[in-house]
Amino acid sequence: MENFSLILAIVVVTALAFDFTNGFHDTANAMATTISTGALKPKVAVAMSAVLNLVGAFLSVEVANTISKGLVDETGIRPEVIFAALVGAILWNLLTWLVGLPSSSSHALMGGLIGATIASAGAGAVHGDALVTKVLIPAIAAPLVAGVAALLATRLSYTLGKKADGKAAAKGYRAGQIASAGLVSLAHGTNDAQKTMGIITLALVAGGAVAPDSDPPTWVILSAGLAIALGTYLGGWRIIRTMGKGLTDLQPQQGFAAQTSAATVILASSHLGFSLSTTHSVSGAVMGAGLGRKGGVVRWSTATRMFVAWGLTLPAAALVGALAESVTDLGDWGTAVVAVFLVASSAAIWKISRREVVDASNVNETDESGKRDEAEESPGVVTAAIAAVTPPPAGPVADGLTATIPSPAATSTEPTAV
Repeated sequence: MENFSLILAIVVVTALAFDFTNGFHDTANAMATTISTGALKPKVAVAMSAVLNLVGAFLSVEVANTISKGLVDETGIRPEVIFAALVGAILWNLLTWLVGLPSSSSHALMGGLIGATIASAGAGAVHGDALVTKVLIPAIAAPLVAGVAALLATRLSYTLGKKADGKAAAKGYRAGQIASAGLVSLAHGTNDAQKTMGIITLALVAGGAVAPDSDPPTWVILSAGLAIALGTYLGGWRIIRTMGKGLTDLQPQQGFAAQTSAATVILASSHLGFSLSTTHSVSGAVMGAGLGRKGGVVRWSTATRMFVAWGLTLPAAALVGALAESVTDLGDWGTAVVAVFLVASSAAIWKISRREVVDASNVNETDESGKRDEAEESPGVVTAAIAAVTPPPAGPVADGLTATIPSPAATSTEPTAV
């Protein structure tokens, strides 16, 4: 550790700051459905998630090795490059948190790293095969697999629960939802905490503090686990609201199905070393669970905004990372300018967020935009709109058909003379 320079210390602190934002940004992945269905009180839920995130950080280092050894050529990376990458990732996390959109912290980190690496060493320093097989393909497959699994699991849950006692079934599903939420939290620790471990290990290799191809040191694992746990405990209430109420209205059966499906996908990916987005997995599972219940509604306007954020995450973080690297390349004063910009931007975003505070006391209340989405996409409103532009049938209703729009009160059922 004799080569632990000032810039390396700055990179480690910045990486832990990113890990902290990752924690409160992704708390919704584990606990949004549990909170929205009332299975756990908000503060109890985030405390449980924080503890299990910390435990999960110690279970594996496969994803950390994907980041530190597989994505970019570690021999051509300077600590300043990693600092620039973290700037892009942190700012994207904070911006999407401000507007309450569940975007991927993992892809923000990898986008920032790719952009900064290309700006510093050229496109050849990025391992394209690892990017495609371990990042891009899982990014597309994870929400689809988790969504289909949650849809089928939801339908199975309702089918099996038809003959069960209502109160007993509700208690059982709530208990199952708490257990599955814990599993998602554990999975989040095995996947997302490791990404910060990987980025710190890459910085240590670049700074000459550890040998190339090294696994994350124990102090890196512990500090990354503590940082993400602290961020998780503070709770990303804005994104919890969107995930729990903005996408669809969930019942305990759906919450259990969504979280179990997502946890299975995340744990399997962590075992294989895929740098998976837990946000993509959980969001896909929530939408699948929404579609799995008869009469369930997915609010596609919210989902569309979320999909757009997913598509922008990698390129936006890469662009900021590349610009930050261009400035840090000017010398120590350039690094100082980027650091000041990061702190000032983060403070500005925090100040703006205080204009409309979302916390544990109001996380289950639908905000104004959520009310508009629900009103726009409610089946009742759609039916009423159709009724307003479609004339009633001129003759009697055929056998076997039922009217979907009730007749106005005190209106004769006799056909009107023309």
